[in-house]
Order: sequence, then structure tokens, then C-alpha cells
Amino acid sequence: MRHIWQHRINRSVCAALLGGTAMIVFTAPAMAQDTPVPTGASSTPNETMESDGDIIVRAPNYVPSGSMSATKSDAPLIETPQSISVISRDQIDLLSFVDVQQAVRYTSGIVGENYGPDLRFDFLTLRGFSPIQYIDGLQAPISSTIPNVGVDLYGFEGIDILKGPSSVLYGTTPPGGIYNLTSRRPSSEFGGEIGVRYGTDDYKQVNGTITGGLGSGISARLTGLYRDRDSQVDFVKANRVFVAPTVKVVLPWGTEITALGYYQHERVEGDTNGFLPAVGTLYANPLGRVGVGTNLGEPDYNFYERDQYGVGYQLVQPIVAGVRFEQNVKWFDYSELQHVIYGAGLGADNRTVSRYNFPYKEDVQEFAADNRLQADFDTGSIRHRVTGGVDYRNFRNASFFGFAVAPSIDLFAPVYNSVPFVTPTFFPYTSAKREQTGVYLQDQIKAGGLVVTLAGRQDWLDTVDRASGTRTKDDKFTYRVGVNYVTEIGIAPYASYATSFVPIAGRDRLGNLFIPSTGTQFEAGVKYEHGKRGDPVRIFATIAGFSINQNNIATLDTSAGAGPFDQVQLGKVRVNGIEVEGVARIRDQISINGSYTYLDAKVTGSSVPAEVGLRLVTTPRHKLSLLVDYTIQQGSLGGLGFGIGGRYLSSNFGDNANVYRMPGTTLFDALIHYDLPDWRFSINGSNIFDKIYVGRCSGPVGCIYGQRAQVIGSITRKF
Repeated sequence: MRHIWQHRINRSVCAALLGGTAMIVFTAPAMAQDTPVPTGASSTPNETMESDGDIIVRAPNYVPSGSMSATKSDAPLIETPQSISVISRDQIDLLSFVDVQQAVRYTSGIVGENYGPDLRFDFLTLRGFSPIQYIDGLQAPISSTIPNVGVDLYGFEGIDILKGPSSVLYGTTPPGGIYNLTSRRPSSEFGGEIGVRYGTDDYKQVNGTITGGLGSGISARLTGLYRDRDSQVDFVKANRVFVAPTVKVVLPWGTEITALGYYQHERVEGDTNGFLPAVGTLYANPLGRVGVGTNLGEPDYNFYERDQYGVGYQLVQPIVAGVRFEQNVKWFDYSELQHVIYGAGLGADNRTVSRYNFPYKEDVQEFAADNRLQADFDTGSIRHRVTGGVDYRNFRNASFFGFAVAPSIDLFAPVYNSVPFVTPTFFPYTSAKREQTGVYLQDQIKAGGLVVTLAGRQDWLDTVDRASGTRTKDDKFTYRVGVNYVTEIGIAPYASYATSFVPIAGRDRLGNLFIPSTGTQFEAGVKYEHGKRGDPVRIFATIAGFSINQNNIATLDTSAGAGPFDQVQLGKVRVNGIEVEGVARIRDQISINGSYTYLDAKVTGSSVPAEVGLRLVTTPRHKLSLLVDYTIQQGSLGGLGFGIGGRYLSSNFGDNANVYRMPGTTLFDALIHYDLPDWRFSINGSNIFDKIYVGRCSGPVGCIYGQRAQVIGSITRKF
């Protein structure tokens, strides 16, 4: 279960902000000033060159040094009092990650593939909670069921994972954190690539990106992808089209405007997305084990179809020396339609599976804008970087569902199309209109190696349930206090305290509106940075310990006179954890990604005593991962590289009641690649020993297998 809360400002304020932007653009003095590189962006992409007969694969951004998402400023990671993971485009390309779920395999604090090899979404758990997705610093148009939109990773420069409460800069966010995708940006230098992939399950893909200057002060990029594939589940096919144009204009007086857009269409046919019985997958079935490819749906009836796009811009305007204005604006449109027949129950004969027919559709529209000023100045010997701004979100959604009983099916010998299927009538599910205004101010104060971060934010939310006419207004103040001490040898101990909030829809049985659920986190740790961008040896590592508490969670009302669906806000959750993570790039030959996570995530308060002490779902107590890649530079094998990775997840529960425990799993990945100045050939293998395991069981007929062995080969031509 997850919530959507968007933020909005009233229309007159929004108009004033946009009008103010125009005034700044045309009245600001002409001055030259460096602007920050967007999060994860590769101003110099990875490239292969030949030098004195050696083949050298340069990846200058493999090891991160900054994250605009973390502080909405260009503060270095080592000066940020929060654990942040940045997965750059250099990492994504060199390791051939296909989606966000794969990209976080070697990152601490976060686990993916919680529903196996899902072809639609990136299912993630971050510090015990489902993180909300952001795109270019603005909340994605998430639906009422899933906190991300499944936009393709190929269109983006990198992934920022902000761990812990982030409400002080982003408003309504879960206490575990958020993740942000940054779009590929144009370059004035001509370049690009075109590639093809083929692999397991008839995986076929063509992708490419091209960028360059179009004239004085104008550059552009066009990125596109087409994918057609099957699945490890029988009779499932999927295809996806993605295209993302961008144009950047640098005006003579220093203003930079980057127009950003993307469009994605996809269709998945035949899938049920799990819903296999626990008996026969997680537990033994006297009739045998259920095959990984078992499909209990209707391949000729089931489908999922989605269309989405986002269009907007980023503006950077220098005002005076050390002061600049930035604005991110985007309009999102998202629609999905699903017809699915799936397993619902297992009969006493251990082979007859009852089924339901559940169509679902939803449309989401969102306008989002973030406007901020950054000023760098000194007061005596103390350096200040002050960031203040207003962000606004205007969100609308409408969702519908239908429901009917479908004919049963044989678990071990399914027969499809036994009767004609009629889609049940759709009924309204959600219809909401939400606006949020957030005003925030942050000061990063630096004196020598000491960096103190002080930040506060006030949010106002206005939510209208269009079905019932109910209107809810919430407001909340959140803050963060942090301190880093950066030594000359690159070691930086830090500590911080931060708060978050999430609105809760509904009322108690006495008619009182629910108040927002609040979160707090204390975090302390040590960061280490060796080398700067371009140095032969670069390392960035973080050790963090933290404690998160979330309060005011709605739980079942068990008091006298309460109805079966009444709720009270007595729920509490605590997550204590330790994270260790390191990324290294050594002499353009050796790449290392490693992490360890310990999480103790439990329910600490509930109106139902039996729930106290239960562990949070899809949150293993331990995660350990390590990947090492080596490239030969000299001799006849120059350019040949290979890597091996291992990842371990301890046991975890797939349901809130902690009935279905997934055993611990150890998987191995491998890759081999050959690089030339204009070409790259690679083969990537996941779960190379083909271990069969259950990714999750959320109920008696709610199980899905994890990804079996997958091998994908790719050829890329760079120019």
C-alpha cells in the first residue's frame, strides 16, 4: 500500500512566480557565471581512447562527488549531512543496468525487484519504506497504487537516492527517503551512440542518443529506445517505445533555458504479475513444484497498457555575483489501463485455482514548479550558501476498477480460453484534486572544515475528494539540522536530525479528520572521499547509522462500538540501521561497487497488540553486495574487461502479518566487455547460476518467482 500526496500553491501565487521569472530573465544584468551540472549528469561522458597502443576506457563520473537533489544546491556530497547514493550514467553504461531495480543491486539501504522481474514498474524498498519517484527534482505523476511511473532508465543521466526524511526540501515524502532521475542534457559538442541488445526471453532492443550544437548558444539532444521482449512467465510479451527530446538555449546575458520532454508508450500482454499459490512455490506441494513459467491468467485476455509524457524546462538566471535564480517546471500526463485475470485461491486438491477478473484504469495530470534563489556570500571568515524557494504541485487523478469471478484453472495443466471473457463494468475508485505549496529556506554555513546545515520548510495542502465533495486542509513545518567536519585527508564525520510528514486521508469513527503521519530520523556517520574528478584513483565511501520513527499511522480501531473498517491513528514504526557503501574507480581499469546494510524495521505501536514487534515487509535484515570489474589496457587483449558480482539478501517477510517468510538468497552476476575507441561489445549475466527462488509472497495466492538467469548481449557504436 502506498499513498500519493501532491503539493500545490494557489493559482494567483503561481502566476506571480511565473511572471516574476519573466521579469528576472529580461532585466537581469549580463554576467558570466558557472551553473551547476545537473545531478548525475556527465558533462564529459565515458569514452574509449587509444594512447600509445593502450586502450583506455575513461569514466570520469563513475565515482560521484555531488548531488543537486540532496540540498537543491551544488554542495559536495562530503559536505551534506545525509547518506546519499548516486548511480551515475557512467556506472549504468559500464555495468549495462536495464532499469532502476537492477541499478540498486549494489547500493546500501535499498532493495529492488520486490515483485520479481516486473516489466512495468521499479518496485523498491528504501530503509523499510516505499520511496516516491522524482523526475528532474519534481515529483513524478504517481498513481494511486504504485509510487513510481516506470519511465525507462535509458533516458536519464543518473539516479540520486536520498536516504531518510527529505520533507524539508520536497514536502510530503515518506521517512525512508526518495529517489530522483535526472534527464539526459544537451551538449554543444557533437556526440552520441546507437546500440542494439539481444538476450534471454527473446529480449530485443534498439536505442540511441545524439547531441550537438545547432547554432550560437543552442544545443540539442534526442534520445530514443524501442524494446520488444518476452518474460520468464509463459505467453507474456511486452514492448516499449521511449523518446526524449531536449534543447538548451544560452542567451547573451547569461540566462540558460533547457527544454525537457519525454514520451513513453508500452503494452504488456498475457501477464498476471504473480499471484501463484504459496503451496507449490514457497512451500512444498504434494503434487510437485509449480514451474517458474506458470501463467494462471488468460494470455489472450490479460494486458497492461500505459502512455505517459512530461514536458517542461529548467531555467538558470545569474542575477549578481554569487546569486542566481533557478526554476524547474514540468507538466505530466499519465494513463494506464489493465485487464487481468489472476489466481485467487487454491483448492483442497492442491491444483484447482480459483480466479478473479479485475480491470483497472487511471488517469493522472500534474503541474509542478520549483522556484529558488541561491546566494553564496561571506560574513567575516564564515562562508554561507543560502537556498530559498517556493514549490508548487497541482495534481488530479481519476481511477476506476471492476470485479468479477473468473473460471478456475488447473495449477499444473492450465487450459486457457475455456469460456468467452467479458470485462466487468468499471466503478469509480479514486477521484482527487490536490494542491500543495511549500516554502523552504536552507543555510549551509562553512567555517574551515566545519559545515553546519540548517533548513526549514512550511507546507500547506488542500485536498478535495471529488467523489464525496470532502475537502481537507493540512499544514506542517519540517526541518533539518546537520553538521559535517571535513578533514584535509578527506574524512568527514557528520550527524543530522530531520523530520518528515505524509498526509493521511480519512476520519475516525467520531468524524475527526486524520492528522498527517510524522517521521523523525537521527543519523550519524563518516564519509570518505579520495581524489577529484579526473584523478587516476577516486573513492567515495559512507558509513551511516540511523534511527527512524514514524508516528500517527492509521490502524484498525478495536475499541468498543467500532465498526470493522474503522481506524485510529495509533500505529508506530521504528527502523534502526547501519549502512556501509563504497564506489571506486582506479586508473581507468578497476571499478568497485560494494555495500552492506543492516536494518531492524519493526512495528512499535498498534491498536492490535499482536502487531507490535512485527517486521516491515520486503525489508531484509541484512544485505551484502560486491561487484568488481577489471579492464585490460595493454597488449593484444587491450580493451577486454570482465567483472563478477555477488549479492546476498537475508530472509524477509512478504506480508504485514509476517506469515510468509522468504528465505535468504545469494545470487551472482557476471559481465564481459570489449571496448574500442568507437565500439563497445558486452555480455551481461544476472543470476548466472540460475537459482530458482521466490521473490515475494504477499498472501496464500500472492507469490512470484525472482528473476532466473538472464543474459543480454549488446553492441554499441559511439560517435
